[in-house]
Amino acid sequence: MEGYDSSQYEKLSLAVDLLVFTIEDDRLKLLMVERSEDPFAKMSALPGVFVGIKETLDEAAERGIEEETGLKDIYFEQLYTFGEVDRDPRMRIVSVAYMALVPIEKMNYHAGERTLSARLVDVEDLLSSDTKVAFDHKRIIAYARQRLANKVEYTGIAFHLVEEEFTLPKLQKVYEILLGKPLYKANFRKKIAPLIEETDFITSGEAHRPSRFYRLKKTEE
Repeated sequence: MEGYDSSQYEKLSLAVDLLVFTIEDDRLKLLMVERSEDPFAKMSALPGVFVGIKETLDEAAERGIEEETGLKDIYFEQLYTFGEVDRDPRMRIVSVAYMALVPIEKMNYHAGERTLSARLVDVEDLLSSDTKVAFDHKRIIAYARQRLANKVEYTGIAFHLVEEEFTLPKLQKVYEILLGKPLYKANFRKKIAPLIEETDFITSGEAHRPSRFYRLKKTEE
């Protein structure tokens, strides 16, 4: 590396933005924060942090989720990289978006560092409205929403939005919400049958017919 001069190259900053999805009251919700700092102070935004010089992207995503919302130990995956030149008014910032899925029962969140508040926002309402969102975060949300609809067709991603044990009506509702369309019960149950197994528990204390609880089959290593 003799003779290499890094100062001759322009620098940019790297950030991660975090999309934490859940389902509440049969609606797809997204965890958003109210910014406490400029730019876009007091506007809604995705939680996010700059990547530290000695951090991996995954480590920054885990730190960002915990710092800005209090959530930790949740499922997440890398979504896409957004690098438009003028996406941030402060400087040239490239953002790697991460998508997390959390059952509503585990959504124990709160406002964290650099945020005034944290709340769940209805995704479909947000995307169909003229509501302003900080930076290019509305575009990121739209991209993530489409990715969810696509991935539910060929992966088990929907299982991250239910608890470890679930009823088939609840699981079907999750699939329908992510796909944005109703499903035929018989076809749905035939499709997921290889993925699930019965438990010994059924629902109780309900007026309608009890439902059995199921769980995701454990794959052999």
